Amino acid sequence: MPNMQDQKGRSRRRNPIGEQFAARTIAMLESPAYRVLSRAALFALSRLEVELAHHGGHDNGELPCTFDDFVGYGVHRHSIAPALRELVALGFVQIMRHGCALNGDQRQSNLYRLTYQPTKNGGPTHDWRRIKMLDEAQRMALQARREGDPRARALGRARVRKQKASGSFCRAPVSKIGTETPQLPVTKTVTTGVAKSVTPI
Repeated sequence: MPNMQDQKGRSRRRNPIGEQFAARTIAMLESPAYRVLSRAALFALSRLEVELAHHGGHDNGELPCTFDDFVGYGVHRHSIAPALRELVALGFVQIMRHGCALNGDQRQSNLYRLTYQPTKNGGPTHDWRRIKMLDEAQRMALQARREGDPRARALGRARVRKQKASGSFCRAPVSKIGTETPQLPVTKTVTTGVAKSVTPI
């Protein structure tokens, strides 16, 4: 018969929830950074936690998550980029690798790290703790949502320059074709007074 210490040890190791869960500490939930997160940012953060669970709690720092994954979870496509900038600015997420376009329609997704979860190389860094005041967190969140990603802007400008250099922005001049019907003079007949067009010779 097992003794009481063995029973207590097993009860401590057993997960009382009975399934996978995402842990957010009370200190994090009460932090100024967390309290100013927008709805889109909260949804994006939850989707990254789901991705971590799909990896068995491993691969934090190498978590792939596409825009389609965020959209499927309920984040509006136009809100994804501002939400991610907000999460990065407030210290909950770090983008370890930025995605890029590959051959054809293929794309390489971003790789993410949740700062409040351990990685295979170390423990959590809790970057959100550096923000101490609520007004500071509000200012940082608002600025992050409004400002575009400078990397994305640079890539966009490079793409435009490339398209201009290849001539895809050049439009062929529109010339008048010779089949247009000339405007015919109109005269009235002597007998009827009805307008009648006269074909030039």
